[in-house]
Amino acid sequence: MEHDLPEPSRKPPIRPATPRWEPMPEARLGDDAGMRMLIPVGRSLWAIAAGYLGLFSVLCLPAPLALLAGIMAIYDIKAHPDRHGMGRAIFGIVMGAIGTLGLGFALIGLLAKS
Repeated sequence: MEHDLPEPSRKPPIRPATPRWEPMPEARLGDDAGMRMLIPVGRSLWAIAAGYLGLFSVLCLPAPLALLAGIMAIYDIKAHPDRHGMGRAIFGIVMGAIGTLGLGFALIGLLAKS
């Protein structure tokens, strides 16, 4: 009965392959979406300016500046793909355009009265 058992295989032991360690790319603070929500890191300065000027363009006075800063932000982001802030740039352009139109109508209304 002892001879009825199959003979164990005589394969050489499998040696695990040595891992190839590749250096991880350097993490930047602006790559973390959560950090970008809290702090404006990794953003184009033009995009930050466009966002704030677009917000204040409700007052109509900084509206042309918001429009200009938004356009400059888009050029800056296209030239430097590692920068973020396209949403702020578009917000600045939209609010700046609306505010500039409002400012233009207000000036036309003031000139028409005089």
